[in-house]
Amino acid sequence: MTDEHLEEGGADLEQDATEILLAELEALKAENAALKEQALRYAAEVENVKRRTEREMNDARAFAIQRFSRDLLGVADILTRALQSAPKAIEDAAFKNFVLGIDMTEKELAQAFEKNGVKKVNPLRGDKFDPNLHQAVMEVPADDVAGGTVVNVMQTGYELFGRIIRPAMVATAAKTATNSAAASAATSAYAHETDTGEDPAVDTKA
Repeated sequence: MTDEHLEEGGADLEQDATEILLAELEALKAENAALKEQALRYAAEVENVKRRTEREMNDARAFAIQRFSRDLLGVADILTRALQSAPKAIEDAAFKNFVLGIDMTEKELAQAFEKNGVKKVNPLRGDKFDPNLHQAVMEVPADDVAGGTVVNVMQTGYELFGRIIRPAMVATAAKTATNSAAASAATSAYAHETDTGEDPAVDTKA
């Protein structure tokens, strides 16, 4: 065997070894990519399980507090009505201290509600009626607010972590009464036109 044949054989062996190493390298890269993808999937699954567990724990906690809170809403209503019915001017010292104690109890209960995520739903006069937050129990005539809006709150509502546990019972403005102010203005304008013979829609100063 000549030297030329030996050199050719060595070159073939070197080329084969290089090809084998390159193939193994590609295989390792593919395996590494697959393992990386698998690790990412596992991490995402762990994160999903963590979030789902936290959500379920929050739901369970909210449900437990919700039942307890509902039982205390009646107590809060009684305390509020007691304070509303108490006279403004109290001369008897003992009775004054009694009312003060009720007021302190009502405030302490409200703070406990707030601390545990229970918030009042107490719309103002003229606020838009929201069927998700309010329960309309009656309609009353009202000239100063738009029809269908809240006129007054008959019973305060409550929500827990954004979930309504008791809607606010409200009286709403009758829709037929919303135009009474405009009708009154139109009547006055008509009376002016009748008395002066002028058209109120025409600017006589122009």
